[in-house]
Amino acid sequence: MRSNGDQVLAEAEELFDKASQYLPAKGVTLVKEAYQFAAERHAGQMRLSGDPVITHPLHTALTIVELQLDADAVAAAVLHDVQEDCGVENGAIQKQFGSEVAKLVDGVTKLGQIPWQAPEQGDREQEVQAENLRKMFLAMAEDLRVVIIKLADRLHNMQTLHPLPEADQQRISKETIEIYAPLAGRLGIWQLKWQLEDLAFRYLEPQAYRRIAEMLDARREARERYIAYVEGVIREELTKQGIKAEVRGRAKHLYSIHQKMERYTAEGKSFHEIYDLLAVRILVDTVADCYNAMGAIHQLWRPLPGTFDDYIANPKESMYQSLHTTVMCLGQRPLEVQVRTHQMHQTDEYGVASHWRYKEGGKRDVRYEERLAWLRQLIDWQRDLSRAEDLVEAVKTDLFRDQVFVFTPKGEVKDLPVGATPIDFAYRIHTDLGHTCVGAKVNGRLVPLNYQLRNGDAVEIMTSKSSRGPSRDWLGPSMGYVRTSNAREKIRQWFKKQERAENINRGRDLVEKELKRLGVALAQVEDEILRVFKYEELESFLEAVGYGGISTHHMILRLAPVLQPLEEAPAPTTEAGPPAAVVTPDIRVFGTGHLLSRTARCCNPVPGDDIIGYVTRGEGVTVHRRDCHNILHVSEKERLVEVEWGRRGQFYPVAVHIEAWDRVGLLRDVSALVAEEKVNMAGLRTQEQGDGTLSVFVTLEITGIEQLVRLLSRVSSVRGVISVKRWLEAGGSE
Repeated sequence: MRSNGDQVLAEAEELFDKASQYLPAKGVTLVKEAYQFAAERHAGQMRLSGDPVITHPLHTALTIVELQLDADAVAAAVLHDVQEDCGVENGAIQKQFGSEVAKLVDGVTKLGQIPWQAPEQGDREQEVQAENLRKMFLAMAEDLRVVIIKLADRLHNMQTLHPLPEADQQRISKETIEIYAPLAGRLGIWQLKWQLEDLAFRYLEPQAYRRIAEMLDARREARERYIAYVEGVIREELTKQGIKAEVRGRAKHLYSIHQKMERYTAEGKSFHEIYDLLAVRILVDTVADCYNAMGAIHQLWRPLPGTFDDYIANPKESMYQSLHTTVMCLGQRPLEVQVRTHQMHQTDEYGVASHWRYKEGGKRDVRYEERLAWLRQLIDWQRDLSRAEDLVEAVKTDLFRDQVFVFTPKGEVKDLPVGATPIDFAYRIHTDLGHTCVGAKVNGRLVPLNYQLRNGDAVEIMTSKSSRGPSRDWLGPSMGYVRTSNAREKIRQWFKKQERAENINRGRDLVEKELKRLGVALAQVEDEILRVFKYEELESFLEAVGYGGISTHHMILRLAPVLQPLEEAPAPTTEAGPPAAVVTPDIRVFGTGHLLSRTARCCNPVPGDDIIGYVTRGEGVTVHRRDCHNILHVSEKERLVEVEWGRRGQFYPVAVHIEAWDRVGLLRDVSALVAEEKVNMAGLRTQEQGDGTLSVFVTLEITGIEQLVRLLSRVSSVRGVISVKRWLEAGGSE
């Protein structure tokens, strides 16, 4: 039996041997130096499994070597734990191994510190996941090798998960199956994806895992004999047609079988009806050979309808290319067949990692940036998705869901999640196309907007310049109009923007109408509105009024101190208005005799305001609000005196102009309403306009601005009244 030391040395030699098969001598030397450095720092450290800690970075690096990444990535995989576990500063790594390796180690270390779930399950879980998904995307945008090393790190952790407590096994497995395995799939690294899925499945659903494993084992011998015979038949046929090919039986992985079983159970089917439990992969040299080989397979056995997929003409965003079909094979057993070139197979196994396979030799994958368009798109989306639940949903549906491939009218291929609709397609093309969408044609035929797109559909969006924008029905989950988070967020943003504009306009109308009744222009009190209601901009205040957050009645009460003082409004005395009724307010000045007092025009206090007096030279006491700007900055504090409002019930005159259609009983109805408010009508005059309307000028004695607002509102509801507002100047100007 090997000692731990012998085992570590054997694994290290395996790493160097595999690295030397594709890396230049300089790169292998870098890997060896990284191993020596890590082995010294991890010396004496042991894992829960009883293995030396150094075995973990070694296995991580072995996975990176199998993916054939460059020397910097392999070295970083070997060193990825020394920064966190051994306290080695990143600067020391940079000094010895270069900035590229140091950057990768630092990136993997930071990703390793991401908790994918909140410590306490609950409302914060999605917020934590959303924030850390954002960190993951940023790391991916910076250097994808960081994420690939992290995937390799997670694979070995899953392979050695058994010593951990059950709660940790469940948590880590859930993270793996929800985040890491789908991410490996999206990056096209199939080799990592299926291993992560099967390992997580083993811990999350152990009974289902054992049941499927036992069913496969029970039939393994018969299945292998059958596949071997089918392989021979295919080789013979391809040889006849002059096609050089490698034919391999393909094992189906446990988690994918489990997923199919769940779908089949929902459809009332049995385990034995799963088509691709039996599968063959054919590798050829050229794309032309792919199509010729597929033709030969279809000549041998009848294809099942709807099972042919051409991912060569329409490659997946993960760079996956292949031809797929399912045929009714010997003994009427369904057989899945995949045909691809050797290069396509390498891309399928390694995904984006294949970009670095040629780095040392200078040859680069020129389509690399193109193939990562989905990542750039996702990074753009996450900036738009402000709510945590929206981002988590977008990742788990739009990013990690199976894709369908559809065509634009120009023949461009677009990928969308399975279940996507023409509306999702429209928003994928352009936001404005989605907003103006009124219909859709698929393959030249009109379809409903909740039609679910299928592979190969040619989609044409019908628009209208007169469209008022998206429908609210599109957001209803039961209607099935929108399936992607991207489209849903764009629609929400449209409504938020449109509603804001509508609310602002509605609020402006309400505010201006109310202020106009009091003879005040909005511009006159705009600054005071922002100060009193603590808004940065007027539009935000108007929006709040528009959607009902602030009532106009509440607005007037809060603004009462800055509105024109009622007692200073001269009642009209000309032919254009009623006679005047003058009432002087009573203000008591503490500690003095009867001093002449008047309210200040700078802050216009009204009964109910907190007030203070200022002794002037020759004009008695001017009464201000305590928060008046002039009072707060007064230089002669000794001039300030305490004052208070006089007895309650003091009346103030206000002139009101009512415009109405002339009718019998109009003045009676207005007078009755005024009487109900217990307001005295001190003067009244009418004036016919000659067009069937009547102007009524009346002076009312009221107790304060609140009563005036209420009275104006009630008078405006009298039948035939066109408008009612405060009359401010004797000249008739409103």
